[in-house]
Amino acid sequence: MKPSVAQLRELARRMRIDIVRMLHAAGSGHPGGSLSCIDLLATLFSHEIERTPRNAADPGRDRVVLSKGHAVPALYACLARAGVIEREELWSLRRLGSRLQGHPDVARLPAVEASTGSLGQGMSIAQGMALAGKMARPGFRVFCLVGDGETQEGQMWECAMSAPKFGLSNLTVILDANGGQIDGFTKDVMNIEPIADKMRAFGWRVLEIDGHDFPAILSALDQARAGAAAAGGAPTYILARTVKGQGVSFMAGDYTWHGKAPDTAQAVRALEELGADQGEIAAVKATKPQKG
Repeated sequence: MKPSVAQLRELARRMRIDIVRMLHAAGSGHPGGSLSCIDLLATLFSHEIERTPRNAADPGRDRVVLSKGHAVPALYACLARAGVIEREELWSLRRLGSRLQGHPDVARLPAVEASTGSLGQGMSIAQGMALAGKMARPGFRVFCLVGDGETQEGQMWECAMSAPKFGLSNLTVILDANGGQIDGFTKDVMNIEPIADKMRAFGWRVLEIDGHDFPAILSALDQARAGAAAAGGAPTYILARTVKGQGVSFMAGDYTWHGKAPDTAQAVRALEELGADQGEIAAVKATKPQKG
């Protein structure tokens, strides 16, 4: 049975706790974008992607490409909750020899669909997969989570132009539009707006939602699924407005939390805000972070 909205909200809260613990233990990483996209990924993996340890390598599986690879703690949290990796492995994030690198590494962890982190490339990778999915019998769907900062890359716009040409109705791109990147606010670094109008002009079906509103996320995914079933239809672009660092008061909306890990005091404060239990808080206090 698929989780209710209340269960999804609780699942995302638990994953936020995992993300904070991972980044604290690593001593480096990207909390802002991981926290902004976890509601989207939690819903995607719970309602659209049936990922299990048994089907993680099934050729007919639906795929999720994390183009904004720096937000991989959110993806690892989803894979752990699905049982694809052990939850205890999460605390090995970014350690030498770990399968859980700071960006997805398919060579080390085949459960991720692509090695990403060179921003702008994931959407093109997802398009190639979607082309293969169109030819496969049975076919499969491809989801790609992108960031608004990486949308400044030219390769993204080549894919934006070509995916509708090929009628890739089985491709859904989700923009985690949290408004920030490592250099500042996206609108100040290189404004991508009006992004919805631009994507519609290229021929995409565009859905605009609050990326932290679970009913809205579910509705958008339902519409994307219906579109995928239409012969010769357009690819779907879900424009999800989110908050960088969502769920932690001192990180929320602050782009300076794009690429730095919380220290122990900050991690404890974040866990307290997220309602972590005393055992989790004690574990953080007892953990010596790696040097970033």
